[in-house]
Amino acid sequence: MPSSKGPKIFHNRSSSPLSLFRKPSVKIFCFLVGITGLILGLIAVSRSLFSDNCNSIEPRTVSVVWERTDDSSGGVLDGDLEKKRHKVMGFVGIFTGFGSVGRRRSLRQTWLPSDREGLQRLEESTGLAFRFIIGKTSAEWKMSVLRKEVSQHDDFILLDIVEEYSKLPYKTLAFFKAAYALFDSEFYVKADDDIYLKPDRLSLLLAKERSDPQTYLGCMKKGPVFTSPKLKWYEPMSSLLGSEYFLHAYGPIYALSAKVVRSLVALRNDSFRMFSNEDVTIGAWMLAMNVNHENNLQLCSSECTSTSIAVWDIPRCSGLCNPETRMLELHKIEACSGSSTTVTE
Repeated sequence: MPSSKGPKIFHNRSSSPLSLFRKPSVKIFCFLVGITGLILGLIAVSRSLFSDNCNSIEPRTVSVVWERTDDSSGGVLDGDLEKKRHKVMGFVGIFTGFGSVGRRRSLRQTWLPSDREGLQRLEESTGLAFRFIIGKTSAEWKMSVLRKEVSQHDDFILLDIVEEYSKLPYKTLAFFKAAYALFDSEFYVKADDDIYLKPDRLSLLLAKERSDPQTYLGCMKKGPVFTSPKLKWYEPMSSLLGSEYFLHAYGPIYALSAKVVRSLVALRNDSFRMFSNEDVTIGAWMLAMNVNHENNLQLCSSECTSTSIAVWDIPRCSGLCNPETRMLELHKIEACSGSSTTVTE
């Protein structure tokens, strides 16, 4: 006989939604999904942070284009950086060329830091910013080598002027215009890439109180006066300096105060006479502008001492003789590489 009871209904526990999470395989799957989501979230956040940091770092190397407008002050900076002049006590432009890769290497192995962090620390401790100053060339392979060096060290200012020794006075004027546009500085220093420099002592020298805001600072010498109709402004100086010589700084390193550089920036390139020698050219302009000549022999020391600021092999060479090896030798001397910052008056 048929049973009077109804059909039995069986409920499969595994079909319950809650029971699914009791299976070990499902638990493992959910755990992995959660971990994966957490990892992806962390990656997204870290990418955002690193991206922001990278975007906030502006390149130190800047290309400068000159004489593109009628503006007598000079030219245009890539990236419109002239609107953001960097404040420092002193800016040091290290003049270099395409054949000076070895010199730059020696500088970066001795008194000049080779990385962004080192340059930043040096600037913070001394108030001085440093960049290599170089023009351009039609030789593409040389430009390619330079671009690789720029990408590695990022410590250049690239001028839109042909890099030739005969055009050094033009490069010097372009340098001061570029430096003034980029840096709000109390002094602008021109230095060669074959001298050993003590940045801490140079900083103390530049920081001294001066009564005259128009200062031309260097290791002074006397050189021949070149007579020319364009140089009639020399005549009043002849009674003070003699008829054969005038005072000007040695070329390997000298500094101009901000007021002097501001006057140079306002000049058009054909305003003053260009001589074949850059140091003579600058010296002639300084006489024309009636600036104060400040002589400091520590800027042309022939050996490292407790007071030397710039060391080079005067008078045998215009800088260090065999600078690539001589720079490394000097750096081993405590008087050169030590932290003493004594500056004589």
